Amino acid sequence: MDVPLELAFHNLEASEAVEARVRERVAKLEKMFPRLVACRVVVEAPHKQHQKGNIFRVRIEMSVPGDDLVVSKEPNHAHERFADPDVYAVLKDAFETAERMLRDYKGK
Repeated sequence: MDVPLELAFHNLEASEAVEARVRERVAKLEKMFPRLVACRVVVEAPHKQHQKGNIFRVRIEMSVPGDDLVVSKEPNHAHERFADPDVYAVLKDAFETAERMLRDYKGK
């Protein structure tokens, strides 16, 4: 992977498994869009606990020539109690959105 990746965990322990999944997905983004300059991913768990566990938020910032593209996935507060407590599901959703965003950008 040639794209510089910055990965941060806020309010949760860093996980090698999550890091591996993020690296895998960033490599896929790079393959899809070779002009990707840099990528920053933040995985966050808010301080408050929920009945079903933590609600995870993922933010992906992608630098492309002349622009920055940002994906932010967090639960809608009205539906927060139904949000998926699985960090991998939230990562999958965020990276699928990032792929769509890059495809749209590429098509311009």
